[in-house]
Amino acid sequence: MRYLSTRDKLVRVTAAEAIAKGLSDEGGLFVPEVLPSLSEGQIQSMCAMRYQQRAVYIMSAFLKDFSAAELTEFATKAYSDKNFSAPQIAPLKTLTGDTWFLELWHGPTSAFKDMALQMLPHLLTASLQKTGETRKVCILVATSGDTGKAALEGFCDVDRTKILVFYPQDGVSDVQRLQMVSQSGGNVGVSGVVGNFDDAQTGVKQIFGDPVLKHVSSAAGYVLSSANSINWGRLLPQIVYYVSAYCDLVQAGRIALGDPVNVSVPTGNFGNILAAFYAKKMGLPINKLICASNENNVLTNFIRTGTYDRNRPFHNTLSPSMDILVSSNLERLLFALSGESDVITAAYMAELNKTGRYTVTPQIKREIDQIFWADYCDDEKTKKVIYATYRKFGYLIDPHTAVAFDVLNHYRHDTGDNTPAIVVSTASPYKFADSVLDALGQWGREEGLELIDRLASVTGTIPPMPLLGLKGKRVRFDQVIYKEAMPQAVMDFLK
Repeated sequence: MRYLSTRDKLVRVTAAEAIAKGLSDEGGLFVPEVLPSLSEGQIQSMCAMRYQQRAVYIMSAFLKDFSAAELTEFATKAYSDKNFSAPQIAPLKTLTGDTWFLELWHGPTSAFKDMALQMLPHLLTASLQKTGETRKVCILVATSGDTGKAALEGFCDVDRTKILVFYPQDGVSDVQRLQMVSQSGGNVGVSGVVGNFDDAQTGVKQIFGDPVLKHVSSAAGYVLSSANSINWGRLLPQIVYYVSAYCDLVQAGRIALGDPVNVSVPTGNFGNILAAFYAKKMGLPINKLICASNENNVLTNFIRTGTYDRNRPFHNTLSPSMDILVSSNLERLLFALSGESDVITAAYMAELNKTGRYTVTPQIKREIDQIFWADYCDDEKTKKVIYATYRKFGYLIDPHTAVAFDVLNHYRHDTGDNTPAIVVSTASPYKFADSVLDALGQWGREEGLELIDRLASVTGTIPPMPLLGLKGKRVRFDQVIYKEAMPQAVMDFLK
């Protein structure tokens, strides 16, 4: 299978080349030329499999230049007992008879990014070998909180790699920041950026398009690549957990094979919900994709109106991983819904870069309406949902998960559609202990990691071991720079 660029379909590369490059030279994102299909029989055959086997089954259909033996080795290492505390890897928590939470935070950094970023280093290092790339790779990451730590953990001391993470100085939680700035490893770097996530993400994209930096990095023996979900090797493993969740429901007798489900996803950069879109297009019986946003509701407005407009105030919210106004992976959706037109997709992206907005055609808007539904949840409602969910069900959720649960309830109320639903739970509540304690009416004088102990005491729940392990760790990286200094930071890192 070959991969195309969303902005130039004449660009055709292998899966290994797409993963090694991360981003096409003209700025487009790589997508498979053909989306594999999933029959009901294939879904049924996966129901009895372990998560690792399901990952190999799905990924093999996309990665034709990787052998089953290679992918089995990668999946075994990525989703091992050492890395994940739950034997199911991505377990489902039953809230009611028709609502389940897909817990994607049992990995080493207690966030859903582990599901892909424990796999990506294996795919990337193998891709370098397959493409004959003799240079080392420098991974550049812009993070709104969770991707950074997950990428640092995944690539820590991986042979032939270095990784540099940029995070918004005031746009992550205390726990998220400490996870990153205390990261061990001889090949890692972390820098705060003055501004918000979009500033960091724009800076990284500009670096990838900078010919001078490409020359400098190549002269230093490195090729630049990405661990953000713009990299197909990051996005592909996310398709797996939607298929796996459906199989688990069938296997447990909660639904019958072929029954539809709805999926509510807390959405920022559009990668997580895009993986669900691909799973649906492959044949997984997903009825409606519910796009949940916080007060940075650019995606809600886009799905409702067909106009994407980033020209709006930016809000720092209780759900910082969704504090995004430029959703990079939306480009892949536009490419798919425009009949795979690179001309149309490139025009939208050019207009976004020039004016900060674009409006899709009526045909694309109709397709969006058939597939998606969107709403948002502000901070005050987020706290109420955390409180109500804990008091009514004894189940503790983080702010991002609360946004997705609230928007699912909006959808059910507004449409009358009570199809069984999966709420994607993207982070442990302990990563946002301050906000969760506030929502529970338990705000105290504690700070930083002391909040983890207080949340455990108040709720009688057990914090994830990776977060408990932060106690006593020293800060290794305290640099904070302006966006304009990011290219120099990269050059200094490569010395």
